[in-house]
Amino acid sequence: MTEGFAPVAPPDPEVRAAAEARQGSLTKPPGSLGRLEDLGNWVAACQGVCPPKQFERARVVVFAGDHGVARHGVSAYPAEVTAQMVANFRAGGAAVNALARVADATVRVVDIAVAADTEPAVGEYKVRRSSGAIDREDALTADEVAAALAAGQAIADEEIDAGTDLLIAGDMGIGNTTPATALIATLTGTEPVRAVGRGTGVDDHGWMRKVAAVRDAMWRARPSARDGVELLRVAGGADIAAMTGFLARAAARRTPVLLDGLIVTAAALVAEDLAAGASAWWVAAHRSTEPAHDAALTKLKLAPVLDLEMRLGEGSGALTALPVLRAAVAVLAEMSTFADAGVSTATAEPTSAVDLQK
Repeated sequence: MTEGFAPVAPPDPEVRAAAEARQGSLTKPPGSLGRLEDLGNWVAACQGVCPPKQFERARVVVFAGDHGVARHGVSAYPAEVTAQMVANFRAGGAAVNALARVADATVRVVDIAVAADTEPAVGEYKVRRSSGAIDREDALTADEVAAALAAGQAIADEEIDAGTDLLIAGDMGIGNTTPATALIATLTGTEPVRAVGRGTGVDDHGWMRKVAAVRDAMWRARPSARDGVELLRVAGGADIAAMTGFLARAAARRTPVLLDGLIVTAAALVAEDLAAGASAWWVAAHRSTEPAHDAALTKLKLAPVLDLEMRLGEGSGALTALPVLRAAVAVLAEMSTFADAGVSTATAEPTSAVDLQK
């Protein structure tokens, strides 16, 4: 067992059984609301109460960090964009802010490894300026990966202690799809050419450079494939390591999480490796267009709620799915049972040939 991490007990099975029984008593044919029913049961089990309560404090934490590999032509945008977007998050002008307002959630951004100075309010947990270029050097030192993991755990504790009842991790960092893809491809045994997508929209030459970078990072990471912390140190990055600690601690604190896209799910793969059973506390919000994301979801055995061809990150996919999760809670908590509504539970048996033809 890795220091600081332990296996995680699942959401309450007895409450889940009670939720399933309640679903069968609600004024609808059994199973007629499809995935909404399963999602509602999951929320009830996570909360340990049936019927479940509507989320009162859904919170997105955007982990920002740059990656040295971005200097080598794997992204369509310059690294300066990360710091600029951190300011945009703070000002409320990003997609994550707009979607959070619709979904009744709030947004926090933390600078874990931005390659520039940011406001003191977001830099408390900064580990370093930019993680290393993983195709030719380690992403982090041993002390830095430990600090990043601890930062994510501390941030989860802060949010949960403040009353957050649903967590979402978001990402911001130019070049971050390259280490995320390298991690996922390593842990799922996927060839780089099958794992690498277009990220921020690179052209064919950029895609080829990205495939080469992922290939070289995977070669460097091969000896670390069975050690999650070492894998993060060699081929991950400070932001991804912080998300790993965040996701594992949320599960240990029995707090449900909506997983976003590629970057967050890469961290989730490592978190499940470090804290076995943590994935029972997560729901995959959506399926990204990045091929590595699908490989990661398959490995985690998580079915996405939405498939809208999104690939922005920031927590945008999770926030788009949050109203669906709220709907699942509302159905289980607010619908009347057949008994309460005085509605018959079955159609009367036909009594004649005429009835049978109706």
